[in-house]
Amino acid sequence: MILGIDPGLANTGWALVERTGSRLLVRDCGTLTTKPRTDHVERLRILFDGIGEIVSAGGVTGAAIESWFVHPVSTSAMGVAEARGAVLVAVASAGVEVVEYPPTEIKAAVTGSGRADKRQIRLMVERLTGAAPATDHAADAVAAAICHLHRAPLQAAVRAGIAGRGR
Repeated sequence: MILGIDPGLANTGWALVERTGSRLLVRDCGTLTTKPRTDHVERLRILFDGIGEIVSAGGVTGAAIESWFVHPVSTSAMGVAEARGAVLVAVASAGVEVVEYPPTEIKAAVTGSGRADKRQIRLMVERLTGAAPATDHAADAVAAAICHLHRAPLQAAVRAGIAGRGR
């Protein structure tokens, strides 16, 4: 089962997705939310603990997270960076491999276009999985997991091919 993560300080989307045959199944998904008036370090701890609990519940074999992206006029870049750090450490502490994907690659894996908007992502997540995540953040996390489920077999084959040449 793949843990998809859409990181953010105020809202971190997460989703547990697996492939069964040709079907993509969302086992669970949600959004970890922190309040702006909460102490900054406490907000990071909430994210760390929340993702840690999800991973420790078992069955997570890999994780996919949206890679670093900062809009040129972003005022929340530092918060997102720190949230990503808390989440990455929580997953890595459990011994789960994390793969990062650019937002455009995640969008393309789900919709066919790297320029898809939130509405298009939600629509395709629902079509591909039958699940209707409650928030855009959870839908983005499902999309990240789907991206990884599509890309991981090719990545493994490439790694195996490269390793085979080294003999």
